[in-house]
Amino acid sequence: MKYALVGIVLLAIASLASTTAVAQSQTEAWVPGFASFLIPGLGQLLLDEPDKAILHFGVDVAILVGGGYVASIMSPYYWYSGYSLVGLAHLAWSLYSGYDAYTTAKEKGFTLGFSGEGLTLSYNF
Repeated sequence: MKYALVGIVLLAIASLASTTAVAQSQTEAWVPGFASFLIPGLGQLLLDEPDKAILHFGVDVAILVGGGYVASIMSPYYWYSGYSLVGLAHLAWSLYSGYDAYTTAKEKGFTLGFSGEGLTLSYNF
């Protein structure tokens, strides 16, 4: 009976350790996702994808500048709805950019940690 109980406890600990390792690797993908949500393209830059980062940032700037210009030249009766649409488009693009960075980080196995030399970013290919 003792050996069965010890075996069950060891299996539970091994199971918990493996799920913790999986959860840890999954939770680190949120870093580029959140960064890219705040500033579209920043998460892609963390993932060493500069072309995609420039594209995401450029689209966001175009939404804000172009949409703001179009909303400003609209009739005063439609200013509120014009600026609201610009805000919604910016939010939608930020959500997409964050989602893209998050999924790419999960695919690449993005990890974040400290080493003897300082902060390290690593990818598993």
